[in-house]
Amino acid sequence: MQYVKIKDVIVEQIESGQLSPRQKLPAERKLAELFDTTRVTLREALSLLEAEGRIYREDRRGWFISPAPLRYDPTLALNFADMAKLQNREPLTELISAKSMLADKHVSALLGLPAFSDVFQVERVRYLEQRPVMFVKNYVIPALTPTLLDCDLSSSLTDIYREQFGVRYSEIRYRVSTTSLFGNVAQKLRATAGTPAMLVQRLNYDNHAGLIDCDLEYWRHDAICIESASKLVD
Repeated sequence: MQYVKIKDVIVEQIESGQLSPRQKLPAERKLAELFDTTRVTLREALSLLEAEGRIYREDRRGWFISPAPLRYDPTLALNFADMAKLQNREPLTELISAKSMLADKHVSALLGLPAFSDVFQVERVRYLEQRPVMFVKNYVIPALTPTLLDCDLSSSLTDIYREQFGVRYSEIRYRVSTTSLFGNVAQKLRATAGTPAMLVQRLNYDNHAGLIDCDLEYWRHDAICIESASKLVD
């Protein structure tokens, strides 16, 4: 199948270093000419490469070679900036919005809240080397952090909880699933609608087993690699 052969040629160029991380590929029309194929066949090859995390697409800008993904180890419980710096990456956080709101059905279920409960919603975009890779929505129980919205929310919420309110994470529960990017999330990540993504859901508890907040992290799927190690006891 021709699209598989095209994909293999591009993979070989990536692995040999001929194509560098974040390098832009030629336009689809030009690539189709280079491979003497149709745009339909070329797009099948590009879709395979995207599914494998080899390339990513930015809306109205074209296709780019994916950098190495960030290694995400749930057992370390590091914030985004510390995780990135440990791997010699350049992190940046952009605050999109922060407000008090009525918890909807989904958030109420996640946090175990009764009807008509207020929560703080914090939306931010995380960058690696100036590329947006993750859109995160935090839903925080106000009783534990009453003046949270007055803080600098572009910094780590974990640090803010500890330093401003004496609240510390004692337990974190993860759920990882696949999803697609749409609407404002896709726009902020410079993605086309329907781009595949990883959804990391975190429920964060204090040392009294009480919920502090929940995070919904929408990652460009090529930008994250979830890995961990455990010791087995006989």
